[in-house]
Amino acid sequence: MSNEPTFKSHYIISELNNNWDDFKSVLSAISKQEYLWKSAPDKWCMLEIVCHLYDEERNDFRERLNHVLTTPDLPMTDIDPISWVTLNDYINQDYHEMLNRFLMERKNSIKWLNSLSSPDYNQAYFHPKFGSLNGELFLANWLAHDYLHFRQIAKLKYDFLKFQTGQNLKYAGNW
Repeated sequence: MSNEPTFKSHYIISELNNNWDDFKSVLSAISKQEYLWKSAPDKWCMLEIVCHLYDEERNDFRERLNHVLTTPDLPMTDIDPISWVTLNDYINQDYHEMLNRFLMERKNSIKWLNSLSSPDYNQAYFHPKFGSLNGELFLANWLAHDYLHFRQIAKLKYDFLKFQTGQNLKYAGNW
């Protein structure tokens, strides 16, 4: 079997690259009131989402994909993204700095992904709890993670609009 990247990997890498523009567009022009607003005390605000995206870019998807491609027989470092919220003091970070850091890390990820020479995305790491995790799984979930956060961001923006205006938004359509 060839180690040449499949159409799927080219597609995913292209989408991850395209998402840079989408994240920049949807997250750049936000007031402090909006990026600190929470729809409920147990929900994340935009600042926490941006900090999470930054940490995930560096410490989860890129690192884990690299691990699978280069050292699949070694143990993987444990991660706990939920604890990063308090551990990395997300709520007290500078929103615009963290957004710029995330966008820079995404550029670094795309550069790294495009620099890989014949990566074997079928290569896998055996996780004691989740079983076999191959490179294609990590790559596909990286893109899925983007989409989940686009949905989260859109919902937060919708809820903020409703909070700010006090209007019934049913005329726009069903959420």
